[in-house]
Amino acid sequence: MAKVLKYAIGLDIAKDKFDACLAVIDDTQKVTIKSSRSSVLNNAKGFQHLVTWVAKYLDKSIPVVFCMEATGIYYEHLAWFLYQKGYSVSVLVPRKAKYYIRSMGIKSKDDKSDAKGLAMMAAQQTLKAWKPLSNQLYPLRQLTRFYQQLQDSRTLFRNQRQALLMGRLENDEITGGLNELIQLTEEKIKEIQLAIQKALQKDPLLWKKVQDINTVKGLGLISIATVIAETDGFALFENQAQLVCYCGYDVIRNQSGKRQGKTKISKMGNSHIRRILFMPAFNVVKYNINPFASLYDRVHARTMIKMKGYVAVQRKLLVLIYTLWKKNESYSPKMLPEKETRLSSFC
Repeated sequence: MAKVLKYAIGLDIAKDKFDACLAVIDDTQKVTIKSSRSSVLNNAKGFQHLVTWVAKYLDKSIPVVFCMEATGIYYEHLAWFLYQKGYSVSVLVPRKAKYYIRSMGIKSKDDKSDAKGLAMMAAQQTLKAWKPLSNQLYPLRQLTRFYQQLQDSRTLFRNQRQALLMGRLENDEITGGLNELIQLTEEKIKEIQLAIQKALQKDPLLWKKVQDINTVKGLGLISIATVIAETDGFALFENQAQLVCYCGYDVIRNQSGKRQGKTKISKMGNSHIRRILFMPAFNVVKYNINPFASLYDRVHARTMIKMKGYVAVQRKLLVLIYTLWKKNESYSPKMLPEKETRLSSFC
């Protein structure tokens, strides 16, 4: 009789409910679906129902893992609940789960099928364990994300105002309303900037690290705070390559035989970090701050694409922030080699 090696529970989570599927893998590498649940409430009552249902099938001597996708913020409460109960939890980038489910030949796209695919994936693979963001940095992440949302809103209102002014007829009521919204948004942006600074200053050690990183010309307080909050102070990263991969700066090559396809970054990572690092990268190039400006020049000369040069600078800035954080040092140009370090795209 085949011996069960691991239990895996796939969870497809929506705003108000989630679907669950329980699978096992045995020593013959066969995956078997044991049971499933649909439309479980995404609240404390539903969480307890999930644990009670799963307990009926578990052998405490056999490992169990819960697997879910990072769908907005809807997964967070359940992930926290399971983590506090002592279960192993894995949270996947949605695209990664999508490709796996497609490779398994599961053609249907519904909550039940997604939960089944996640359960099979967790059973067959050794997935990275999820760890919640620290209580110290979670509020900081909320502030930095709200700051980005406010910037988006301000840009939207400005574009609408510009479009109205360029039109044949101008509506004074709409123009006045947009002006008020822009002013209110700018005031709120200033408030959130101050709140972010206060959140950093609450912890003297954190504030000291941020001040050390802030010695890099072109890097502002908001950019540094965003990178730190989104990475949980780099707690889960053992090296630069893992960090680069997490942020979506890892390189994807497309080559087979004599055919040479496009080489590009994956963008399968934290978009908040990539976005916040664009302006610092632009500034260090604009004001000719080396070694960033020279890196941009080399990449631009080789590819004739400006954006590739800026992306290379963003990645270098990210690695520099990580280095200064780990070493507890302020910036010195000698810390970075003139030529960009090649990081593996495998992580």
